[in-house]
Amino acid sequence: MPAIKLYDRTAAVNYAHRWAHSRNPAFYAFDELGGDCTNFASQCLYAGAGIMNFTPTFGWYYKSADNRAPAWSGVTYFYNFLTRSKASRGPFAIQVSLGELEPGDFVQLRFTPDGPFGHNPVVVAVLGPEPEQILVATHSEDSDNRPLSSYPYEAVRCLHILGVRL
Repeated sequence: MPAIKLYDRTAAVNYAHRWAHSRNPAFYAFDELGGDCTNFASQCLYAGAGIMNFTPTFGWYYKSADNRAPAWSGVTYFYNFLTRSKASRGPFAIQVSLGELEPGDFVQLRFTPDGPFGHNPVVVAVLGPEPEQILVATHSEDSDNRPLSSYPYEAVRCLHILGVRL
C-alpha cells in the first residue's frame, strides 16, 4: 500500500484565487478548445497535491498541451482518475454530498438532464451546506468566490479529496 500524505487545501485555494481571472503561463489555456475549467481545476489540485501520476492514458499529468493525460483537462476523466479503485500515485477522492465539501474540493456540474457533467469548479469557501453557501472559482467563465447556486445546473457531483498517494 502506497504511503499517503495530506492534501494541502490552503495551497489549492490560494492558487485558485491567484489564477481565477488570469492564466498561468506555465500551462496551455484550453479556452478555445472546449473550455479551460478542468485544466484550471487540475492546476489547483496539483498546487495542493504536489505530485502527478505519469501513467499513460489513465494517469493525471501535464507536461505540455500535447503531452498530458485526458484526466488533466477532461471533466469525466478527472472524476474517473480521482475516484479510481486501484491505489496509484497521486490525489484521490470520494463522491460526497454538498454538506461534506471543504475548500480545495471540486464540484462537477451537469447542465442538461441526460447530458454529461461538463463543468468542474474548485471549492474556495464553504459557509454552509446549501449551494448559495458554497463558493467556487473556475475558468472558462472566469469566476472567484462565485456561489454555486448561481449556475443553472441540473445535477451536481461533489469530489472530496482524501489525500495524495506517494
